[in-house]
Amino acid sequence: MTRLFIQDVTLRDGMHAIRHRITPERVGTIVAALDRAGVDAIEIAHGDGLAGGSVNYGPGSNSDWEWIEVAAANIKNARLTTLLLPGVGTIEELKRAYALGVRSVRVATHCTEADVSAQHISTAREIGMDVSGFLMMSHMAEPAQLAEQAKKMESYGAHCVYVTDSGGRLTMNGVRDHVRAYRDVLDAGTEIGIHAHENLSLSVANSVVAVENGVVRVDASLAGHGAGAGNCPIEAFIAVADIMGMEHGCDIFALQDAADDIVRPLQDRPVRVDRETLTLGYARVYSSCLRHAESASARYDIDVRSILMEAGRRKLVGGQEDMIVDIALDLSGLEVSSG
Repeated sequence: MTRLFIQDVTLRDGMHAIRHRITPERVGTIVAALDRAGVDAIEIAHGDGLAGGSVNYGPGSNSDWEWIEVAAANIKNARLTTLLLPGVGTIEELKRAYALGVRSVRVATHCTEADVSAQHISTAREIGMDVSGFLMMSHMAEPAQLAEQAKKMESYGAHCVYVTDSGGRLTMNGVRDHVRAYRDVLDAGTEIGIHAHENLSLSVANSVVAVENGVVRVDASLAGHGAGAGNCPIEAFIAVADIMGMEHGCDIFALQDAADDIVRPLQDRPVRVDRETLTLGYARVYSSCLRHAESASARYDIDVRSILMEAGRRKLVGGQEDMIVDIALDLSGLEVSSG
């Protein structure tokens, strides 16, 4: 079996879990702990990628540049990575991240919109970065359709393309079918990645199935720190990987210690499967919608689950979090004032 490439997303997807608020000092502590634990890559940025801090997505406590600088100062062995959404982050911001030490980027689009990634992927390749395509909300496209989008990202220069289960909706069969569809159309040298969420309690199982079907890059985070019910918990996945004889470079005890002693205490809302986060997966809703839906629920006295179910019915995707207030108003019988 090919050695796995373990990418930690505690300091990017995990930003959603703490409303993108973390001190640079704490970032440095987490990066150093992950580096010692042997992960292959550490991703850092606002939860919605470079330049994601905004009224729509939520402002960060610090700039991406402050976080990246301290991360670069505390990393010795792992690859420093970031994420960019075309239309949110720009080519200039990508180049600035590279100048600060970032050597890998995931260019993220909705699962049917790979076309918008062409310029960003090709530019990242030109400046010497490791590049992955990141097809979000992968459950919304059938395997063959998603594979066509992955092929586009490969043609733009992506070294790897991810099955990105942003809604935590895919089952093991769904992961298997999507990964196999990728393998059928991608070049043998193009790697495949899996980004799983825990909303249906399947993130570890889905990641294992993905590896069994040819995935090399696996996303995970300390204590599952991430949007919704969180990402695949890295310490749990590595434990299973050890039991199953998968090759990787991680120290499970070091990951456990970092998860329980450093990351879990940061969570103002427990990152776990509960009635709200389970509903995310059940309703097929983008995981980062959780905190927005909870805020709207408190403001308009509407059950979070009702908001999420309606968001799923309307097929909301990443970038449409602002529509959650409209949903809450509709459910409460109010109308948006024309003034």
